[in-house]
Amino acid sequence: MNRKPASKTAIVVGAGAGGVATAARLAKAGFDVTVFEKNDFTGGRCSLLHHEGYRFDQGPSLLLLPGLFKETFNDLGTSLEAEGIQLMKCEPNYNIWFDDGESFELSTDVARMKLEVEKWEGKDGFERYLAFLQEAHRHYEISVAQVLKKNFTSLLSMTRPAFLRHLFPLHPFESIYSRASKYFWTERLRRVFTFGSMYMGMSPFDAPGTYSLLQYTELAEGVWYPQGGFHKIVAALVKIGERLGVNYHLSTPISSVKLDSTGKRATGVTLQNGETISADVVIINADLVYAYTNLLPQTSYSRSLQKRSTSCSSISFYWAMDRKIPELTTHNIFLAEHYRESFDDIFKQQRIPKEPSFYLNVPSRTDPTAAPEGKDTIAVLVPVGHLLDENQGIGRKGLDVHSKQDWDAMVSRARQTVFATVEARTGARDLQGALVKELVNTPQSWHDVFNLDKGAILGLSHSFFNVLCFRPKTKHASIAGLHFVGASAHPGTGVPIVLAGAKLTSEQVLESFGMAKPWDGEGGKGKKGVREIDRVHTLPLLSNVHIAVLVLMFAIVIYAYRWNFEI
Repeated sequence: MNRKPASKTAIVVGAGAGGVATAARLAKAGFDVTVFEKNDFTGGRCSLLHHEGYRFDQGPSLLLLPGLFKETFNDLGTSLEAEGIQLMKCEPNYNIWFDDGESFELSTDVARMKLEVEKWEGKDGFERYLAFLQEAHRHYEISVAQVLKKNFTSLLSMTRPAFLRHLFPLHPFESIYSRASKYFWTERLRRVFTFGSMYMGMSPFDAPGTYSLLQYTELAEGVWYPQGGFHKIVAALVKIGERLGVNYHLSTPISSVKLDSTGKRATGVTLQNGETISADVVIINADLVYAYTNLLPQTSYSRSLQKRSTSCSSISFYWAMDRKIPELTTHNIFLAEHYRESFDDIFKQQRIPKEPSFYLNVPSRTDPTAAPEGKDTIAVLVPVGHLLDENQGIGRKGLDVHSKQDWDAMVSRARQTVFATVEARTGARDLQGALVKELVNTPQSWHDVFNLDKGAILGLSHSFFNVLCFRPKTKHASIAGLHFVGASAHPGTGVPIVLAGAKLTSEQVLESFGMAKPWDGEGGKGKKGVREIDRVHTLPLLSNVHIAVLVLMFAIVIYAYRWNFEI
């Protein structure tokens, strides 16, 4: 493709979702962009595993906040549809299985939700459910406008009037569980509407109430799946970038970020083979804590990052089954009987719970191309504690997380627990007998393959003092020309959130070079003028009946006043 010679050069370290999106954006703005990725595939955790016709999503397996995906592609002058991406709606959203044999279907279908909620909490329960949605709607809309699309470069950023006036309505100082408890009065429904905090790698008893926005987007916008696997999104962004001139170098790890003689400006990177590549700007999409610890000179700040609270890790199973398992829907959640205790085991003891809650995905239920005909592909995510160093492990109960033998024992225990739980609650039979191939990820493999600090699959925690201006910035505080994008940088974790972060980081880079944002005009393409019938009218605030009643009441007051005066 013919393009003007770039006057500026950029290096992106890491080809995760944030890295490939940033690369494409900077290339569209005129940069000559090179991406270096340590693995032989793109996408990072958002990648695929294959086995003889079976396809597994290694990380994300459902698509939320579809508007942020559409915005990314629109900004790049294209669309999901134009890039051959077909989004398939998952219905129901989830089937939630309880230890007492009961289940609950979450859905975008209001009629179905009415039946499900009223089954456990009656007519008033459904009214409270609608009130919960109203609050979660506010959390969602405010967060997208004031957090995901705004950068927080300092504490002063939080004093913006537009943000500050919404701070308390976001309920950041209350937990998701405490907010849900105001609307749902049974423990069953409190669990149904709080398990989503697992997507942030947090306990619902610690995650800020703001994150009910996750339940909202599922219930209001639906749960989606890209046909062909989640990596289709990343692959499309890679292709868009390549059309714009981005050069990708896979299986090419870097050993350090190269700085100038003052140590105050990034000038490129040094590859592990010793080769040095120069650039005007470097964007790090590798795990942020890993980058500060291993790719940059050690500082008090980099050491403090290692002490910050992080998200959980997981034991993830990828199972090729020799038959279909009809008892399972696309997305299944199995909740522990001892709900709070299971989260305490993960986040306070950093171990696998005795009775874990877990997520089970059957992509072949929605997308038949995920498995050979007549068979199923299953992925299971069992949240567990992250890796501990030797000092952290001293005195803790449970298994030594650094022992390979102990991880083998934990994997075996998790596998047997999942099989037993699924069979007991769904009625499925002989799952282990139907298993023809198993692939596994553990906290150690997440750490080794993806350089994830402590094997934490979702980066740093999202507690209040780990978000907004307290979260690591998208630009290094003291090194010019060095930026960050990814789960542990602002605005946070999750593919759609990281895509929003890629836009913030790209715009920050362009601003530093005094360059225009080429996507500023993209949003208006194809929009037509508003017809008169579609105009928003704020008046009348009162109907004619209301006005008549007010006039009558006013007349009565005047008459009564005059009558009293005459007396």
